[in-house]
Amino acid sequence: MLGAGSLLGAEPARADHVRDSQYWLDDYGIRDAWRESRGAGVTVAVIDTGVDASHPDLVGAVAGGIDVSGSGAPDGTEPIGSLPEHGTLVATMLAGRGNNLEEIARLEAEEVQQGIAWRRAVAEAEKNEKEPPPRPDAPEIPEPGPGPDGVIGVAPEADLLAVSLWLGSENPGGVAVEDQVPEAVRWAVDQGAQVINMSLGSTKPDWPASWDQAFLYAEQNDVVVVAAAGNRAGGMEQVGAPATIPGVLTVAGVDTNRAASWDSSTQGISIGVAAPADPLIGGLPGGGYAEWSGTSGAAPLVSGVVALIRARYPDLSAAQVVNRVLSTARDAGEPGIDNLYGYGLLDAGAALTADVPAVDANPLGTIAEWIRVHRRGTPSPPASSAPAVVPQPESTVPAVAAPEPISPEAPAGALPAVLVIGFATLLAAVAAAGTVHVARVRRRVRARAGEGGVDEGTLAGHAWRAGDRRRDPFDDLPEGRS
Repeated sequence: MLGAGSLLGAEPARADHVRDSQYWLDDYGIRDAWRESRGAGVTVAVIDTGVDASHPDLVGAVAGGIDVSGSGAPDGTEPIGSLPEHGTLVATMLAGRGNNLEEIARLEAEEVQQGIAWRRAVAEAEKNEKEPPPRPDAPEIPEPGPGPDGVIGVAPEADLLAVSLWLGSENPGGVAVEDQVPEAVRWAVDQGAQVINMSLGSTKPDWPASWDQAFLYAEQNDVVVVAAAGNRAGGMEQVGAPATIPGVLTVAGVDTNRAASWDSSTQGISIGVAAPADPLIGGLPGGGYAEWSGTSGAAPLVSGVVALIRARYPDLSAAQVVNRVLSTARDAGEPGIDNLYGYGLLDAGAALTADVPAVDANPLGTIAEWIRVHRRGTPSPPASSAPAVVPQPESTVPAVAAPEPISPEAPAGALPAVLVIGFATLLAAVAAAGTVHVARVRRRVRARAGEGGVDEGTLAGHAWRAGDRRRDPFDDLPEGRS
């Protein structure tokens, strides 16, 4: 189920409120980590509901993309599905650059005032038959780009690949989610992604056999896959796939007191690390911002740290990168590894600077071995047939226990009926598994012109109640979009 962040109500936000709300930058050592790395040279694939590359905080961040649903833009930059804002929220938190629209607005206003003053001086000089003053030099106004306002991601110099899936409702493109996911993973690997962020998850711990080879392909190509653990408020009582796949770095969520969040997280022995999930703030398609919550937002924070590590230590294997995140986490909850916090709370500063012994294997396991034992087969990577990357023009915007194998009686590659239903809900329930539940969502105006907001009918534009914690928030979503 695609948990996409809770969003209620709408009101303008001060530009400084957005940056000031990012408490995790200081509380989890991210500013300390920036002394070592900001993610330059690392490519991160965001497999989600599409990324609005024109958002002011993502200028220059999206290097390419694809749509694997058959319903979105070919380059993955059209927000799609029942929760179209989800992918942009995730992307801004992972690699947002912030923006300089406040500075541009200030300089433009200064230029206008300067012109008014000069014209008055000229009129006064002419009235008194004096030499008019020369026109002053206009202030230099920069192009829209990174700046001190808006959302800055954990890895603000990393490159993003936007991979759009249709989640949360029946796909008009006709491609089932169990087919979209493996295609998305293989494509991301082929395009050079060193990190894959998957802020989505199923309500079931097992996954289709068709996913095996795609995740094996990522493992064999030394890619770190990060996935959201899921949210109880989204109907997930335990971690679901892909966060149960061996080797995947699964992220749980905590609140501002660093305690495991009830609504915005879940539990399972596949959890690797915990990160902030409630409350969060991220960018919306069209240039706005929203407060939200869920492990869908915690996952990109960890993916960002992984990108920082890969930039700082380019010779480390994926297994060693994962080990560095886990071994430097601050213990929380029961002493040692537990099913709420995993190895503990994310510590970005330590992950970048601590002396961590090398390891030969991923502490979270390997899907190659799982396939050998549970599918009773020898792993072999699939031949890639992924289409070429669609480059983005420069923006001009001012572990639970391993699931049982599929029954031998089932046709090869087929999903049990209950799993098919689970996946339908998965995306009625998946896209958000990690993401949203019940916070307040605010439609934010653009810093520059008071524009922005979200379309009617989207989660961010819909006020819904957060009553019974056991209630699936999708029950409150509008039935259709206008």
